[in-house]
Amino acid sequence: MIWKENGENAYCEITPAILSLKEQWEKKNFIDPRLYTEYNVKRGLRNEDGRGVLTGLTRVAEIQSYLVSSVDGAETISPADGVLYYRGIDCREIVRGSSKRGRFAFEEAAYLLLFGELPTADQLQDFCVQLASYRTLPTNFFRDVIMKAPPRDLMNTMQRGILTLFCYDDKPNDIGLENVLRQSLQLLSNMPVLAIYAYQAWRYSQGESLFIHTPLPELSTAENFLRLLREDRSYTPLEARVLDVALVLHADHGGGNNSTFTNHVVTSSGTDTYSAIAAAMASLKGPRHGGANNKVMGMMDDIKTHVRDWADEECVEDYLKKLLDKEAFDRSGLIYGLGHAVYTKSDPRCEVFRDYVNRLAAEKGRERELALYTTVEKIGKSLLMERQHKKAVSTNIDFYSGFVYEMLGLPMELYTPLFAVARMSGWGAHRMEELSVGGKLIRPRYECVEEHRSYVPMEQR
Repeated sequence: MIWKENGENAYCEITPAILSLKEQWEKKNFIDPRLYTEYNVKRGLRNEDGRGVLTGLTRVAEIQSYLVSSVDGAETISPADGVLYYRGIDCREIVRGSSKRGRFAFEEAAYLLLFGELPTADQLQDFCVQLASYRTLPTNFFRDVIMKAPPRDLMNTMQRGILTLFCYDDKPNDIGLENVLRQSLQLLSNMPVLAIYAYQAWRYSQGESLFIHTPLPELSTAENFLRLLREDRSYTPLEARVLDVALVLHADHGGGNNSTFTNHVVTSSGTDTYSAIAAAMASLKGPRHGGANNKVMGMMDDIKTHVRDWADEECVEDYLKKLLDKEAFDRSGLIYGLGHAVYTKSDPRCEVFRDYVNRLAAEKGRERELALYTTVEKIGKSLLMERQHKKAVSTNIDFYSGFVYEMLGLPMELYTPLFAVARMSGWGAHRMEELSVGGKLIRPRYECVEEHRSYVPMEQR
């Protein structure tokens, strides 16, 4: 590391030489957007109607969001209420079924995603015992790995931890299904510990007190997450239930979401489990994917600051119009949390979450803020349908999930890591599926639009 006399990190400085090289890069790297139409490029791997390009088959999860009809051979799509299936079972039924019987649902959902069937009582018990036996990190791992470099972003700290676990594995490169299953279960168990320990290390780097708790084998993933996070290790039954539901709803989202597709792509190369999951984590970190609820929270904080009367719908509408006109918040022209890349009329995950949002807001005395969210949702969807000439706009789960996490006392730094904790179950299932039935290196084509030219000797340039 290179340091300047005033103690600043010169290694990270943007020098004039870097700026000059950046200008040089810009001169030769512009691609005319019209070329994408000329070459019929499916940008974002999406068709013109917004649906993803079909690149594979899966039995793990399915999203239904359109009604497709055919008239005289021409296919048309129309908006429909969204449904998310885990192994053919509506995820809403999984939440309702476990809630009626007073048990947590995430472990049941993870078993279903991995093995394709709902577990019996004995199978679920054995599965939870297996996960509990893995829910520990190697000796001194927290000190030697997590605390070694100051955590600036928890997702990166978790990635480093995952990649380092490779070194503790006696068979890290073995991609036999039994070994990959063992690795996937261990990572599923370790993800909550990695997330919370990374957060505690971050707090310590900010001058806060350091406290480290150990997970209890008899507790669920949601219960252990709250226990590890809080200094007094306490939580209410409703808090644990709401977090458990959040984990279920984030456990998978089909093979085409960005992080899971990344997992498929990297897995198809034959690489190890730790590298594949670290790559999926890198994708999930992006604000267009797993970091979206942070944007909703920032937007809502801005609304609370600039809207004089939260109960006045005209005041709220005026602000939302400024958002869409790029005159407020981050000037992106977006109302975060409204609209979805896949869902049209409704996001089923959001529909499940609503009841729990209402119950938690009542327990925490946050009804006034919940009313503001409801107003923003109603007016925002109306404005978007009017301006974008759409028949329907869905409210996605990110709209409410950040508010729920805040009411649970989760720091914003943990929002995306919590997403990763849940999604590990889906990543493991998709990795095993790719290894068992993929059989081909995923290798799409990019058309080069640079003109051919001759090499010019140095003295003639």
